[in-house]
Amino acid sequence: QYKFRDLTVEELKNVNETYPNFTFSMNTYTFKDGSQKDLLNFSGTVPVKYGNSYNIPIHLWILDSHPFAPPICFLKPTVNMGISVGKHVDAHGRIYLPYLQNWSHPKSTVIGLIKEMIAKFEEELPLYSLSSSDAARQSELLSYIAKITAGETDMKSKSKIGGGKNEGCFNKITVVGAGDLGIACVLAVAAKGAADKVVLLDLSEGAAKGGTMDLEIFALPNVEISKDFSASADSKVVVLTVNFLGNAQTYLDVIQSNVDLFRGIIPAISHYSQNTVLLVASHPVEVMTYVSWKLSAFPKSRVIGVGANLDTERFQYILTNILKAQVLAKDAWIIGEQGEDKVPSWTSCNLVANQTEAMAAHNSREEVASRAMEVLKGKGQRSWSVGLSVADLTDSILKDKRKVHSVSTLAKGCCNINSEVFISLPCILGTNGVIEMVKLEEDPLVQEKLQSTAGSIHDLQQQLKL
Repeated sequence: QYKFRDLTVEELKNVNETYPNFTFSMNTYTFKDGSQKDLLNFSGTVPVKYGNSYNIPIHLWILDSHPFAPPICFLKPTVNMGISVGKHVDAHGRIYLPYLQNWSHPKSTVIGLIKEMIAKFEEELPLYSLSSSDAARQSELLSYIAKITAGETDMKSKSKIGGGKNEGCFNKITVVGAGDLGIACVLAVAAKGAADKVVLLDLSEGAAKGGTMDLEIFALPNVEISKDFSASADSKVVVLTVNFLGNAQTYLDVIQSNVDLFRGIIPAISHYSQNTVLLVASHPVEVMTYVSWKLSAFPKSRVIGVGANLDTERFQYILTNILKAQVLAKDAWIIGEQGEDKVPSWTSCNLVANQTEAMAAHNSREEVASRAMEVLKGKGQRSWSVGLSVADLTDSILKDKRKVHSVSTLAKGCCNINSEVFISLPCILGTNGVIEMVKLEEDPLVQEKLQSTAGSIHDLQQQLKL
C-alpha cells in the first residue's frame, strides 16, 4: 500500500543500520478524522547528552506517502518518566520540530530527523524522572498516551466529555459577523479544508440577505449559518469580524461602539467555548484584541489579533519573488500596529567577519527592506485578502503547526513596553494559541517605534469604557 515502497524500504534499512535497537512493526493508525490506515512504525531510544547521558524513548509512524510526507513522532515515556511540555513536545508526547514542518524529499530523511530531534532534546530535555508517588498518578496519563501512540485517537474520551450536538466535530470554527469580512473568512476557511465544521454567526437584525442568503442558497458542505450563540459551542477557534456600522461622530465613538458590541458577544462566546482561541479581525485590531482579552478573562495566549500577518506574508513574498532576496525573506517580519505605522524587522542576521562588513550588510538589508515597503504601500486589505490571512492563521492553530506568524499579542514586558497593549510580534502558533514569542533582533530604532505605538494605543484604551 506504500506508494513509494522501494524508497521507503531503503530509508528504513538506513535507520536500522544506524539505530539497531529500533523495533519495526505494522499497526493500524487512527487519524483525528476517524480514518484508519495500516502503517509502518518503529520505536526505540535515541542517545541524548544533557549533563549526563540519557536514552530517550521515541515512537515514529511512517505515512504511506513517505518519503514525501514526514513521519508522525511521539515520545514513549516509561512509568517513571514525566513529559516536560515545551516548544517541541506537547502534553501527550507528540513531537514537533522545524525539520518536520519543512520536510522536503530528497533533502529530508528519517536519519536527519532523528539527528535534529537529538539536538533539540539536548537543548531542552523532554522527559524527567518521577518520584514513586508521582509515577502512580502518571499511570492514567501514560495509558492514554499509549492509546494515541498505538494509533488510537481521543475520540471516545471527547464523546464522553462533550455529549452535545457538536459531538464528533473535532475542528470547529465559528466566525462571528456576517458582513463581507465574515463571509470572506468562512469561504477562505472552508477552501483551506482545515475545519470539519464552520459556523457563521449572523448577529444582524431581520431575515438573512445578501451574502448570507447566498451561502444558504448554495449550501456549502460543513458550513452552518445561525443567529444562536449556542451554535458556536465547543469551537476550537472563534473569529471575530463584527464592526460598528452606525453614524458615530468621532473615531473614539466608533471604537467605543465596537466595544459595546463586544460586551454582548465575548461573554456568550466564552460561555459556550471555554477553551477556544479568540482570533480578532475587527477594527482597530490591536484595541479590539485587548478588549476581547479583558472581557473573556482568557489567558493571553488564547487571545490574538490578525495583526500584521497579511502584511508580513506580502513582505516576505515581495522580498523573495520581486526583489529576489530569498535569504533575507525568511527572517523578515512586519510588526507593530496594523496600518501606516507598521515596522519592518528581523529575527536574526547573518554573522559577518568584522564591524565594517556588519555595517555594510545592515545598510544593504535596510535598502532592500525600504524598497519592499514601497512595493507594499497601497496594497489595501480587502475582505477576501484578510479572509485568506485568517484561514492561514486558523490552519496553523487547528493543525498545531508551530508556525511563526506576526500576530497581535500582549506586548507587556517586550521591548521595554510596560503597558497592557496588543501589537504585532512574531509568535509561534499552536492548538492553544501563542506558544512562544520569537525574539527580535535588537534594533534601537525599531524598539523606539514600538514603544511609541504602544503609548498611543494605551492612551486610546484609557479613554474607552469597558
